[in-house]
Amino acid sequence: MSRSERPPLDRSDGQHDRRRDGRRFGSPSRGRDAIDGSAAVARTLARRVLPPTVVFAGLLAAWQGAVVYYDLPSVILPSPVEVGTALVDASPMLLRDAAVTGATAGIGLAVGCVVGAALAFAMIHSRTATNTILPVVVALRIAPLVAIAPLLFLWFGRGVPARALVVATLTVFPITVATLDGLRKTPRSHLELLETVGASKTAAFVHVRVPAAAPSVFAGLKIAATLSVVGAIVAEFVTLTAGIGYRVFETAAYLRTAETYAALVVLSLLGIGFYLVPVAIERIVWNP
Repeated sequence: MSRSERPPLDRSDGQHDRRRDGRRFGSPSRGRDAIDGSAAVARTLARRVLPPTVVFAGLLAAWQGAVVYYDLPSVILPSPVEVGTALVDASPMLLRDAAVTGATAGIGLAVGCVVGAALAFAMIHSRTATNTILPVVVALRIAPLVAIAPLLFLWFGRGVPARALVVATLTVFPITVATLDGLRKTPRSHLELLETVGASKTAAFVHVRVPAAAPSVFAGLKIAATLSVVGAIVAEFVTLTAGIGYRVFETAAYLRTAETYAALVVLSLLGIGFYLVPVAIERIVWNP
């Protein structure tokens, strides 16, 4: 067959589109889709990251400008540059302090979650338990933590377990109330439907009550996560042994203000990290 009589090649299949050097021609539609997808991701990141970045940069600029304009001494208000330098220089010490504070807050939060959930489960099944337990939980929340902490340290010492107990005392209230409120929001019609098909109370609890309570539980967990860091700092202020709270007190007492601000920066990052943990769990486990 001559060249003129050969049938034309079908170029519709991308697998046969190859250049003379052996490489395949790219699909224009695929390239456009990839570009559009990258642009959408960039726009999403810009909407989420750009506004807080601009606000944060503006605050830093205003801070630096105020220090320079009013010629403030560093012992009163250090500049952002001085705080950044102190943060870098003291980073090993601050990381160790953050580990101590994080361990205290994490242990106390875990204990508070277990105790709070157990109390809520008991109260949802018994009105007598509700009338007995709820006033005690509310009373613990109303009492000032700085007044309860010395008593706990007098009974249990000044180590991490005692400080974690202070955190648990602070976090058990939001967990208990949020879990109890979520369990009470279970639609009655769903429970009656399970009763008609002969489902056990355990199955009704797991498949109906727990999913209905999940939004409230996660809301309470987010509050408790931030309060756990506050409780750990209060405990460290009282004991003055270790942690970010101790570091803030010690540097402020000796007028090392730049180091105090650096410790506060680490403390803020630690609190944000504790808050993001339940947020991530909610998105991954409950809303994948």
